[in-house]
Amino acid sequence: MKKVHWPGATLMMPVPPALVSCGTKENPNCLTIAWTGIINSQPPKTYISIRPERHSYEIIKQSKEFIINMPTAKLVKEIDWCGVKSGAREDKFKAMNFTPYEVEGFECPAIAELPIALTCKVFDIVPLGCHDMFMADITGVIVNEDLLDENGRLEIEKAGLMAYAHGQYFELGKKIGSFGFSVKKPEKKSKKRTGQKPPVKKKTDKK
Repeated sequence: MKKVHWPGATLMMPVPPALVSCGTKENPNCLTIAWTGIINSQPPKTYISIRPERHSYEIIKQSKEFIINMPTAKLVKEIDWCGVKSGAREDKFKAMNFTPYEVEGFECPAIAELPIALTCKVFDIVPLGCHDMFMADITGVIVNEDLLDENGRLEIEKAGLMAYAHGQYFELGKKIGSFGFSVKKPEKKSKKRTGQKPPVKKKTDKK
């Protein structure tokens, strides 16, 4: 297949259009951020990259905390709106009918309408150019109870999450595999054992 070569660009996709909440319970704010991800597993660490001119930039820089609320397809319009409007001129929580969810140890609230959230404490801010990277420890995870099975396992397929790619939003589709499935050995079918001997057929006299 013939390929074309373009200059370097931000064509990493898909990414989550995360709804990041900040501020206080009395004066909450949120903004949509696509530049986010995991930077370490143990201990869990994440980042968000924000332009210094964004209203939320100074709020997070001063408070050293934020909460990443996972995006859902049902709220795509609200998530997009929060990405193009400024909290300096709009009360986003009020405009989008978001409910602040109080989190212990945090001044900023999570967003109750979103099913999964990561609570984050900033440990470093790195200037990169047009954006500054806020690196943070993930101190906790908040999950809706209805996403858990009877054993407490997260059934992520029930969350209705969405993704962002090349300026467009997409609802996540069907599952096509899980981590490590490509090298997993097929399970052998085992015969069921009841612990009982098979019934003995009775002999019958033939007349």
